Amino acid sequence: MNVDQIIKDIKNKQFKPVYLLHGDEDYYIDLISNYIENHALSDTEKGFNQTIFYGKDLEVSTLLNTAKRYPMMSNYQVVIVREAQDLKLEKAAEVFQAYCENPLKSTLLVLCHKHGKFDKRKKVYKIIEKMGLVFESTLLYENKIPAWIEDYTKSKNYHINPKAAVLLASYLGNDLSKITNELEKLMLNIAKGQEIGTREIQENIGISKEYNVFELQTALQKRDVLKANQIINYFDANPKLNPLVLVLGNLCSWFSKILKYHYISDKSQLAKELGVHPFFVKDYEAAAHTYTMSKAYQAITVLREYDLKIKGVDIAPSTTAGELMKEMIWKLIH
Repeated sequence: MNVDQIIKDIKNKQFKPVYLLHGDEDYYIDLISNYIENHALSDTEKGFNQTIFYGKDLEVSTLLNTAKRYPMMSNYQVVIVREAQDLKLEKAAEVFQAYCENPLKSTLLVLCHKHGKFDKRKKVYKIIEKMGLVFESTLLYENKIPAWIEDYTKSKNYHINPKAAVLLASYLGNDLSKITNELEKLMLNIAKGQEIGTREIQENIGISKEYNVFELQTALQKRDVLKANQIINYFDANPKLNPLVLVLGNLCSWFSKILKYHYISDKSQLAKELGVHPFFVKDYEAAAHTYTMSKAYQAITVLREYDLKIKGVDIAPSTTAGELMKEMIWKLIH
């Protein structure tokens, strides 16, 4: 069952007695559990019928005693366990399984198991799957993040242009909670319906629209040594915003797509085959003219070399990240 269907069922009061929300992506676990917390009960019902625990400080016996209570002046009670991965279920596995096999229908027991998957080999997993609801929240692949950002802003009645979405994804990674927090702060400062572009990203989030990894890619494509060095100097002066490992990762992805471009026979399918927004196809066409297949291979070899160097392989201890970036860019251009 997907997130939208789960939210819809909760909205329609079609509850499950046990919810196991688990996985590597915290965002959807929080989204579902927060919706249950805020909407399953009315404000007057919550006072006596809503309990929130944290796994680290919780005994299974306390949890089960709470879950077995009947609601007061309400049809349901809600019991949420945050950070349920810290709950020591092994110490009381049998009694917990017994409850899950015959859960109280008037209790919504919500287990928020973050930072990894619940062990699907455990008997209790199968029991909850049968008697309640199991939702696995998986990380999105990085190439899916820009489209996710576009969909999210659209759901909030805003529009973000493709370049701004990719810029944001490149600097914030695939942490959806972090992305939504930044977008929510940004939306407080711009009018509803306004397009979010690179200028708005720079002004509200602090990512430079002139000195970023995309402008660096453009400088490399044009073999603009001056501009490339200006950008690298900016990166060196702002290491927290532009760590070498992030720059390296983005360039590796870029050159890999350039190399893939050369292998695609049907150029009408470039956007689909490269996994990019059609808006960026022309940029890859231009980059492929500069970096032939052999040069793209050479560039990836350089990136691998510097990936090892930032990990301390074959490098003097006194070498700075800025010096490594300048060496790497010089090799990529020449």
